[in-house]
Amino acid sequence: MTRTMIECIEPHWDAPACVRACTSTRGGGVSEGAWRSLNLAAHVGDDPLAVARNRARLHEHLELPNEPHWLDQVHGVQVRRPGSDLACADACFEDRPGQVCAVMTADCLPVLLCNLGGTRVAAAHAGWRGLLGGVLEQTLAAFGEGADQLLAWLGPAIGPQAFEVGDEVRAAFVAEDPASAPHFAEHGPGHWLADLYGLARLRLVRSGIGAVSGGDFCTYSEPRRFFSYRRDGVTGRIASLIWLQP
Repeated sequence: MTRTMIECIEPHWDAPACVRACTSTRGGGVSEGAWRSLNLAAHVGDDPLAVARNRARLHEHLELPNEPHWLDQVHGVQVRRPGSDLACADACFEDRPGQVCAVMTADCLPVLLCNLGGTRVAAAHAGWRGLLGGVLEQTLAAFGEGADQLLAWLGPAIGPQAFEVGDEVRAAFVAEDPASAPHFAEHGPGHWLADLYGLARLRLVRSGIGAVSGGDFCTYSEPRRFFSYRRDGVTGRIASLIWLQP
């Protein structure tokens, strides 16, 4: 059987040359059924051997310096920091060359960050619960420097035309920040279409980041390219990775 080429999406941003970053797509793996084909998550019911082979393929394709820090994500705000053995977290920060930050998604928003000096990187998993809880703010705080020295890239997530939420979600965001209101479009009684990209940009800019790029995809609307939990229920996960070249 001919191996399908792995496709990775690289950010279009002005990161220093020593910063490597990308997001995988679903092609090029060995998983079958609902997880076909490059599923990178071990917690979604896929064959563990297939997941291991998929991770090995990605590792080889990207020539990664080390195995990524795979997190047990819970839609929270915990940040794994250098040297920590924390597994249950929704963001990873590193300042050591060769250490690979990673988050897995299938509709939630992956956010990759680096500093202009090329000495610190991070990846955050930002669904609506994480955004509201402050996962981006916690990740920015890990850098320990002014947000005006940071760059952010918004990876593939469910688009604003597909992400339906209830009144309670909109109300929670607007209560926390009234400027969130324009990022919800009414979609019938008690229903709203939420713009994850817009909500994330709002919080990043409010924190002081002026350079925010990305946000051009919709995982729900591109089944050949992306996994989508909202679309399929049982499905795989793509990964967004960032690291400093050794």
